[in-house]
Amino acid sequence: MNFKKTIIALVTIVIAVLMGACSTTKSNNATNYTPKELNVQFVPSVQGSKLQDRVKPLEKLLKKQLGIPVHVSVSTSNTALVEAMSSKKVDVGFIGGDTYVLAHKKKAADVLLRAMNEGYDEPSGKPNNKKMSHYRSMIVVKKGSKIKTWKDLKGKKIAVQSPSSTSGYVAPVGELYEKGLSIPKQTRMVQVQGHDQAILSVYNGDVDAACVFADARNIAAKDEPKVMTDTKPIYFTKWLPNDTISVRSDMSKTFRKKLSAAFKNIIKTKEGKNVLYNIYNHLGYVDAKDSDFDIVRKYQKDANKANE
Repeated sequence: MNFKKTIIALVTIVIAVLMGACSTTKSNNATNYTPKELNVQFVPSVQGSKLQDRVKPLEKLLKKQLGIPVHVSVSTSNTALVEAMSSKKVDVGFIGGDTYVLAHKKKAADVLLRAMNEGYDEPSGKPNNKKMSHYRSMIVVKKGSKIKTWKDLKGKKIAVQSPSSTSGYVAPVGELYEKGLSIPKQTRMVQVQGHDQAILSVYNGDVDAACVFADARNIAAKDEPKVMTDTKPIYFTKWLPNDTISVRSDMSKTFRKKLSAAFKNIIKTKEGKNVLYNIYNHLGYVDAKDSDFDIVRKYQKDANKANE
């Protein structure tokens, strides 16, 4: 009888030790994921098929830096990309500030890098040959418009982007709500796909104003050069952090450093610079931290209030 009790006790101890070991392993792995194959995904900034062709060359460049197979693809939307990272199907996502904040809240992603883009002088919109890791949202009207300040927007027809767009919706809606204007309720809001299309809508007289990133006129000018002189900004928001390269929240610190170095190295090469500029107009990368996006969180809250 004593022998049986001893055996039972020993078995119980062994099971407890094994369960503890499993628990410890799970805990350690929670932030120790190291990919054997890397899955990178972008959200469409242009027609999906065109972007797919542009992102493919990045596979070879990343593989050379990391020494593992790399698969690069284009998501159908910001939401789909966040879900893919949440379900561990995607390791690295190129996402905007508003989408990053939502992904981080869901514990799906951590920010790794912020992109640097070409800077523009305000209000002319002319390139200033500076690399900038931040930008502003602006509200544009047609030259000669009676709209002189944000206060004149009440009752007017305004083009905005989807509610997930930081510069085309969240920032201007949130900031003007603080000042006393609810764009969703006190203007005739029209959703337009593409910041360039929003600028052209102002130029063509389809809308009275548009919320876009500064300076989206340079993109629209490829179709209609006169937008640079025949439209003008009447309002700029506070500075916003540029788009991100974000990673799965369980990725190890060691691999994050390796990945960060890989992107910085790639964009310093002639081929890498061409590839990343053709995808998203990126000119370089700087280290980023989650608190960089606190201003986006504030704008999200205010934008939500503007809709209540």
